[in-house]
Amino acid sequence: MKGIIIYRSKYGSARKYAHWIAEETGFQCIDVDKVSIKMLQDYDTVIIGGGVYASGVPAFAFLKKHIDRMTGKRIFTYCCGASPFDQKFFDELRGRIFTDKLEGIPCFYFRGGFDMKNMTFKDRTLCRMLRKMVAKKDPSDYEVWEEAMMSVGEDEAGDWTDRASIRPLLEALAE
Repeated sequence: MKGIIIYRSKYGSARKYAHWIAEETGFQCIDVDKVSIKMLQDYDTVIIGGGVYASGVPAFAFLKKHIDRMTGKRIFTYCCGASPFDQKFFDELRGRIFTDKLEGIPCFYFRGGFDMKNMTFKDRTLCRMLRKMVAKKDPSDYEVWEEAMMSVGEDEAGDWTDRASIRPLLEALAE
């Protein structure tokens, strides 16, 4: 099996997972901005991963754009976000992304991180506004993502990446 891992990582978690998967599999690992569909012709397995932003996964745009040219390849995906796994959210995300020709492609969720100091100005501003709105709520009413966001102060970082999280993806690859 010859494979490649394609990732887009805005703040580092998706890249960290890509490199951990590469270490376990021996697959090449490359940023989605540096890959072309022509490069994939030599691979029989393609893993695409990235962070969840605004209920989407920008890395999956590559998959959507090129799915017709990936016929016959084993395709796996992963996404990561600051929140702990939430089945309802994950099902909604899958329902929005994995439609039509993407239906049935396996997707795995890995927990990422949250670090406002390293965010872009725009993301930091949006998060601050969101934190102010969430802070008005009773903490017992927080959604799982709100709890994760509020668990870290503006001058702190939360890193919940865990190498053990990739096991289910590695097991699926072995099948």
